[in-house]
Amino acid sequence: MEQLSAGLLAALVGLGGGLVLGLAARLGDFCTLGALEAAIYGHNQTRLRMWGVALGVAIIGTFSLAQLGILDFKATFYYALDWNPLASIVGGLMFGYGMAYSGNCAFSSLARIGGGDLRALVAVIVIGIFSYMTLGGPLAPLRIFLFPEHQAESMQGIAHLISAWTSIPVFAVALVIGLAFLVWGLAYKGLRMSGGSIFWAVMVGFAIISGWLGTSLVNEASLGAVDVQSHSYTAPLGRSLIFLMTSTAGGINFSVGSVAGVILGGFLGSLIKGHFRWEACEDPQELGRQMFGAALMGVGGVVALGCTVGQGLSAFSTLTFSAPVVMISITIGAIFGLRRLVSGFQPD
Repeated sequence: MEQLSAGLLAALVGLGGGLVLGLAARLGDFCTLGALEAAIYGHNQTRLRMWGVALGVAIIGTFSLAQLGILDFKATFYYALDWNPLASIVGGLMFGYGMAYSGNCAFSSLARIGGGDLRALVAVIVIGIFSYMTLGGPLAPLRIFLFPEHQAESMQGIAHLISAWTSIPVFAVALVIGLAFLVWGLAYKGLRMSGGSIFWAVMVGFAIISGWLGTSLVNEASLGAVDVQSHSYTAPLGRSLIFLMTSTAGGINFSVGSVAGVILGGFLGSLIKGHFRWEACEDPQELGRQMFGAALMGVGGVVALGCTVGQGLSAFSTLTFSAPVVMISITIGAIFGLRRLVSGFQPD
């Protein structure tokens, strides 16, 4: 703390975790849309079950930090704001549909930038612009009117609710839920036969834990100057763009480091696999579709308070009420979007 600012320390934490996530995307094929496509159209659930392992590790690790007194759930904005179910559903559906139309979620787009995909760069810029428009720009008043935010007066967590009903300790409840996700993931033979997939799923879980651990420690050392958070890639894209252009939007922070880390991890992963190559979109109609999907993700991710990583991993690791609802909504929106695209390419 005497040599580096709190913001820079948080950025380094984000950079490390983001680097692991970027490598997982390129070397472990960890991708939400790809997992859904493989399960629905390829009848292969290996990539989908990786999410079970990642979630199990993240949940157990996150609640272990809370049990040790390192992580305070009330310091995270997932627990600070009163849950708005309508926002979770509408935002999730928008994000999922946009993800299908764009061909990638925000996180996967960042990893693809590292592989030389210029189409992903366009998508990331559009997501960042529309997320910031919704967060604090011209769309913000409409968002606040439709989905008002209030400070939470009670714990917004599934484990805490079950504990209150049953008197079972919160950590025990979370441990059972985390183990259930691990069992579900490893119950699939295809995943058990792929040691690399299991490894990268575990690493994704550790990356989420590292975010909570690092920002909690820096938050305490800096007397609250740094927010307690883990990885997310919707609103942080907007903040990162503003920072790169003006050095404002909170200055150097965890989000900026996390975004840079995923790009760097994607770059290193593509070099390791020998897949780095420059790619651009030659079809204006395809580019328009991807930009439309990216705009939907930017708006939907802010409304839902997170993306496939922000809600699907970071928020889910705290077992907040919103996480499963947002992820179910994202899945439904993505399935609807994928079917719309497939039917749209069928001959008349």
